Amino acid sequence: MGMSEAASSRRIVLLRHAKADWPAVPDHERPLAERGRKDAPAAGRRLADLGIPFDLALCSSSARTRETWKLAVHELSHRPKTVYEERLYDATLGDLLALLAETPDDINDLLVIGHNPAMRALADALAGQADGDTLTRLSRGGFPTAAVAVLTFSGSWKSVEHGVARLTDFWAPHE
Repeated sequence: MGMSEAASSRRIVLLRHAKADWPAVPDHERPLAERGRKDAPAAGRRLADLGIPFDLALCSSSARTRETWKLAVHELSHRPKTVYEERLYDATLGDLLALLAETPDDINDLLVIGHNPAMRALADALAGQADGDTLTRLSRGGFPTAAVAVLTFSGSWKSVEHGVARLTDFWAPHE
């Protein structure tokens, strides 16, 4: 193993789905709007630029998150294992923390594709520290559609709790 388990650094990357349309369909089935179909690949390019070799992607089961991921993943050089997670749809902050705690410890870099207000709440809750003005920009923008937040922490997934991580990057397509 080399490094001790406690010392290993892990990353959680949060991607909010791109902008969705409002046709007369149930919320779960809402498709991306035209702007969303442009922003999703841009978010994918941002993920590619980060150079993080994701071990796992957890994607909400909704149509707009699946479509966002389908467009974004094309931009990555390596396609991570993807799990479509029903509990990410309509998730509370508590639901997300519980999901993170279930992540196997052989996963170092996790991507979560989900929804507000949970994405914003999770970024706020985990970020005990932040680099530069990342937290200011997150607070001001409120985690817009297709935004990407990168959080780093050490230790096991079971130890994930409020303030445990550092927000190292925050990006939004129309910032």
